[in-house]
Amino acid sequence: MNATVSLIDRTLRRFRNAWRSDGSWQPDPDLSDEDRSHLEREVRAILEGVGGAVAARSRAAAIGEVYLALNERGRRRFFLLLNEVFDVDDNRVEEAIEAWRYASAAGDAAFARRRLRAALTPPRTELLRHFNSLEQGVKFLVDMRADLRRMLKETPDLRVLDEDLRELLHAWFDVGFLKLRRIDWSSPAALLEKLVDYEAVHEIRSWSDLKNRLDSDRRCYAFFHPSMRDEPLIFVEVALVDGLASNVQELLDETAPAMNPDEADTAIFYSISNCQKGLVGVSLGEFLIKRVVAALRADFPGLRHYATLSPIPGFMNWLRHVLKDAPDEELAETLEALHQVAGAGDDEALLTLLSKGRWVRDEQLAETLKPLLMRLCARYLLTMRDGRAIDPVAHFHLSNGARIERINWLGDRSARGMRQSAGMMVNYRYELKSIDRRYNDYTLKGRATAASAVSRLV
Repeated sequence: MNATVSLIDRTLRRFRNAWRSDGSWQPDPDLSDEDRSHLEREVRAILEGVGGAVAARSRAAAIGEVYLALNERGRRRFFLLLNEVFDVDDNRVEEAIEAWRYASAAGDAAFARRRLRAALTPPRTELLRHFNSLEQGVKFLVDMRADLRRMLKETPDLRVLDEDLRELLHAWFDVGFLKLRRIDWSSPAALLEKLVDYEAVHEIRSWSDLKNRLDSDRRCYAFFHPSMRDEPLIFVEVALVDGLASNVQELLDETAPAMNPDEADTAIFYSISNCQKGLVGVSLGEFLIKRVVAALRADFPGLRHYATLSPIPGFMNWLRHVLKDAPDEELAETLEALHQVAGAGDDEALLTLLSKGRWVRDEQLAETLKPLLMRLCARYLLTMRDGRAIDPVAHFHLSNGARIERINWLGDRSARGMRQSAGMMVNYRYELKSIDRRYNDYTLKGRATAASAVSRLV
């Protein structure tokens, strides 16, 4: 936690150093009504071009510095101002529509279409583009959206502003702009520290743990943006092994000898971490996997298989819901058998038993639970809602053209693994010749592809 706070503090210092002003405007951290009015006037001056481009850039830097000085309440008021005052003007849109209809009838609609497009663009996007042009501005906008998303639950009206920001960031973070870099033990210490901070799947417990993940039979790749050269956007950790890996503790064992990577036949993607919360909804992972596969194929011609060793984050929550109301007779029978085998008095007792993980020490109980939990897990992974898998990790890999290859019993015995999925993990396999077909089956037909061993479980 302290490392993360330190990272944020350093980022804020960079912004302030880049955007130094004369300090004449010192806002109240809550953004008082007086400061809000001042802010509104400054934004309008930018939108109206008062003083020209240089003045607009200076004002944008000052507004950015003001934003950084605000507390949570002040930032919420900042966002609400942009959302309410600088939104699309409905009257202007209606006028533009009428002008377009008239021009279309006259056979000259090109200019009217441009006018209509301009009317449908919220004025606030001009301010956001000015932020983008500043030094450290791209990172500022990414972090600003992270702040905004944190407020959406309590202030859902801000979703419109969030979508404006997402669309801009989607354009600015097009994969054509991104650079793929390998991270290894010789990378700058500041970058290695960020890997530790941003790792979201399997916690990096120490520097020796990190060094093990960057050993000769391991690879780590990340996407970087030209305007955020020292900030990874998303990174993937890869193990070069023989065959499908089935247990993450064995995969990350620091005492295990390193394998000769040239002798490996399989690349296992065991952790993919998004580093920037402000880029939620901006597709990066699918491009990262494809670029990394191309890099691995170039470096290791002997690799034949590409797969993941993935968590199943939603299984236990799903189990909690179906225990209350099983959707069909077959599932109800499996759940009843699970109750009987576990000997738990009620649903909560059963869930507590499974999530605590002490039951794995009883080999007989574990073996009796195995077919029931594996069957339920397969059912969960193959359950679709509105044309997509209900498990978020399954949706990610299936939408990238993978198939559900194998469910691994007790593949993650960590406390987190037990809480999420009763210790089970799953392999998703990427077969290069089938990726496009499976992508179409999933995205167009809403059909998840699974190996026969998984399908037979249900």
